[in-house]
Amino acid sequence: MVVADRKILSVIANRPYFVKGNFVLYQGDAILLLNQLPANSIDMVFADPPYNLSNGGFTVHAGRMVSVNKGDWDVSRGFQDDYAFHYQWMEACKRILKPNGTLWVSGTYHSIYQCGHALQSLGYHILNDVAWFKPNASPNLSCRFFTASHETLIWARKEKKARHTFNYNLMKEGHWPEDALKKPGLQMRSVWAMGTPKPAEKKYGKHPTQKPLDLLKRIVLASTNKGDIILDPFTGSSTTGIAAAMHDRKFIGIDLEKNYLELSKKRFADLKK
Repeated sequence: MVVADRKILSVIANRPYFVKGNFVLYQGDAILLLNQLPANSIDMVFADPPYNLSNGGFTVHAGRMVSVNKGDWDVSRGFQDDYAFHYQWMEACKRILKPNGTLWVSGTYHSIYQCGHALQSLGYHILNDVAWFKPNASPNLSCRFFTASHETLIWARKEKKARHTFNYNLMKEGHWPEDALKKPGLQMRSVWAMGTPKPAEKKYGKHPTQKPLDLLKRIVLASTNKGDIILDPFTGSSTTGIAAAMHDRKFIGIDLEKNYLELSKKRFADLKK
């Protein structure tokens, strides 16, 4: 970690849960920790906040019926409290982002519209909404709704007039074999077809809302440069951090759950073998 980044981390009261080179993890409340970071210090935030889906229902996974309950952190507190939470963490992220910094937020219809409203209320400038299409999505059990086969990602800039990072040529000309919709030599569109995490990505365990590495690699490569600082306030098993480390970016991850931070450590150690 270079000296400038040491200064960033030194202002946080909590000791890091784990530090190895440019990969840093903290255990604690995301909003409290974000509020300790210096203003204008982070290049990009990727956030996959709670979807508030843990309501006693069921879904299908690997051909079996399983509970949708993920933990207390995913239980809805009601519309007003859920919205206030999204507003507060996005407000904290906006303060720490550099003027040209960007925020990615991922969600389903249970949460993404609240997040979008909060983004606009806080004065972020929305750049794109991206549909992540899952060709291998689980079927709908009730047979009374369309099968949910996508998630939405919103990409927004901190300041409307700033010039954000977008590696256009890499997105257009790069090799993206994981995405059947991406045509060689044509502009990257806002619908991305990628499967859910591969078995190898879950060999040390899994997070209930784990994102595929292919998805985070694309986001990291599209919107940051080598040496940039990426932060994930709900890091889970740290797919964001793995993608950052693979491509020479610096990473700060925050999570309340020790088990997921331990999983993050194992995934990072495996990357360095």
